[in-house]
Amino acid sequence: MRAWLGACRGALAFLTRLPVGHRDGDWDAFRSRPATLPFVGLVVGALVAIPLLAADVLAAPTVALAYLLAVYAVVGVHNLDGVADLGDALVVHGDRERRREVVKDTTTGVGALLAVSLTVAGLALGALGVADLPPATAVGVAVAAEVGARLGLAAMACFGTASHEGMGSQLTETAAPGRFVAPAGIVLGAAALLWPHPAVIALPGALVGVALPWYWARRNFGGISGDVFGAATEVGRVVGLHAGVIAWTLS
Repeated sequence: MRAWLGACRGALAFLTRLPVGHRDGDWDAFRSRPATLPFVGLVVGALVAIPLLAADVLAAPTVALAYLLAVYAVVGVHNLDGVADLGDALVVHGDRERRREVVKDTTTGVGALLAVSLTVAGLALGALGVADLPPATAVGVAVAAEVGARLGLAAMACFGTASHEGMGSQLTETAAPGRFVAPAGIVLGAAALLWPHPAVIALPGALVGVALPWYWARRNFGGISGDVFGAATEVGRVVGLHAGVIAWTLS
């Protein structure tokens, strides 16, 4: 039990800006227990969805802006650094080694600017769509997008291979594939109970969003890295939100 508490503290301390105290060993406990990732998604989702409770009181653009600010207040902007690095690597010409060099380069190129702009714009537009939903539905979609994105990260940690030594390897080396069974079963089981709530579609939508940079990184980097984890979080959230809005619109 103490190990799980330490893992949860380590996950929250590493993945959010929440003032969570941590102790020695929490980081190692977290990276060996990917089941803590959906828990982080649940906590983050519950916090960032608070502005959506006013969806039927305030104008949708105001609610959407409040949600957007809440997201980056809770999780910070470090994931966007991964989006920027992958954006530069996406537009560069060359082989795997050249792309890896670009990722390590601290210079911000046009690919980075475009990738970050599209990601933030996609999140803002998704938030605008969610803000037009009934409050309970909007909250459910927002929470599902966060949980789905973190479940996708757990899959990356358990089944992915790091492209080089670094943050990516620290997360993949200690997470065995079998450790994905429990979080996946719990999350997908809970989602099944919510059918036909749009959140049920937002969750796999977020998983698809995570899979996109993961697949691209495997083909172009030969594996995943810390930047890929960060970018996957952002893309997963955006795709999850839009999937939930589409599900509500078509229902």
